[in-house]
Amino acid sequence: MSNWIEEEKSSLLKSNQNEKPQLSKETIDGDIATLNLGPTHPATHGIFQNILRVDGEKILSSEQTIGYIHRAFEKLAERRPFNQITPITDRLNYCSSPINNIGWEMTVEKLIQAEIPKRVDYMRVIIMELARIADHLVCNSVVGVDTGALTGFTYVFQEREKIYELFEEVCGARLTTNIGRIGGFERDFSPTFHYKLKEFLRTFPKVFNEFDSLLARNRIFMDRTMKAGPISGERALEYGFAGPNLRAAGIDYDVRSMNPYCSYQDFDFNIPVGVNGDTYDRFMVRQEEIRQSLRIIEQAAKNIPEGSFKADLPDFYLPPKEKVYNNMEALIYHFKIVMGETPIPAGEVYHSVEGGNGELGYYLVSDGGRTPYRLQFRRPCFLYYQAYPEMITGSTISDAVLTLSSLNVIAGELDA
Repeated sequence: MSNWIEEEKSSLLKSNQNEKPQLSKETIDGDIATLNLGPTHPATHGIFQNILRVDGEKILSSEQTIGYIHRAFEKLAERRPFNQITPITDRLNYCSSPINNIGWEMTVEKLIQAEIPKRVDYMRVIIMELARIADHLVCNSVVGVDTGALTGFTYVFQEREKIYELFEEVCGARLTTNIGRIGGFERDFSPTFHYKLKEFLRTFPKVFNEFDSLLARNRIFMDRTMKAGPISGERALEYGFAGPNLRAAGIDYDVRSMNPYCSYQDFDFNIPVGVNGDTYDRFMVRQEEIRQSLRIIEQAAKNIPEGSFKADLPDFYLPPKEKVYNNMEALIYHFKIVMGETPIPAGEVYHSVEGGNGELGYYLVSDGGRTPYRLQFRRPCFLYYQAYPEMITGSTISDAVLTLSSLNVIAGELDA
């Protein structure tokens, strides 16, 4: 037997006996192999690598490698005017870009103490909840694919396309949306948007119920996902979990209800909570959150107030072209906005929203300059990925794939 295998066995035997895995005599006498799960394996759903030590199918240890898709988000933000940072937030969790966009815009509004119209709040809620549905559809349908069930994936991706059509109607983009502006939106919702939204609310529940019936009570799916990648509520809190992954572990925490923003206190919705913190619970929590998001959207669309689609912030909105060509003050505003000369007060703020994957936060420090002095991004996926080795140690490789899918780790959030 080669020396490296002997050294590996020796180091494992000397490790803390209270930590997983508990090595049996059979494991000690067997061969330990190194397996690369990623960075190009299709089961990783992103560009990141896990170096596994395995005895047959059993995972003895895991080490993550990140950096394959380094975004440099924070350094990029320190070189750009505040209103030009929104597009680079798209590339973080690109499965629900509008939540990233609006979270950043609200952070700046908090710093400048802007008064936002009630109509803007409701419009933002509609967009963010649509993005949450799209994000959860991707995660849960992929969990189904990783258990061998492709049909559900094809069902819900047609509905995801309808959500993207709604985004396109608002801002002209689909995936990386750059939606909204500091103070509100670039334009009001069009009649076409309202029509498409009404049609989506009418047709989506039937398709979603079909998807749910395919998997939620499917014995094969339940056997594959129950007890796969569990984590306790206490341990999840220690790692800094939030969002569906924390709620699946039994912790009732949601930024929308604990620290309401965008008038979320106006809406009636429930916060689903799991028990075991395993793959099945994470799947079921996201399923119920989709239903609750539909409830919120229906309430917001029905009760959306009259008023403006933007705050009174001329320093952040380009004047109409006809005014720019004929009015000196409009020309000055146009020049200042384009060149990033909008005055921003000095100060520091933290603002968080409930993203598709949990608490999405921006810690902004301004020295009064044209760009942020410092911008720190709280990215939930980075925290989940830290816990991943602990969650899969002692399990099989197939369970490791399912666990990663159910955590919904997005590569764009790992290296912000």
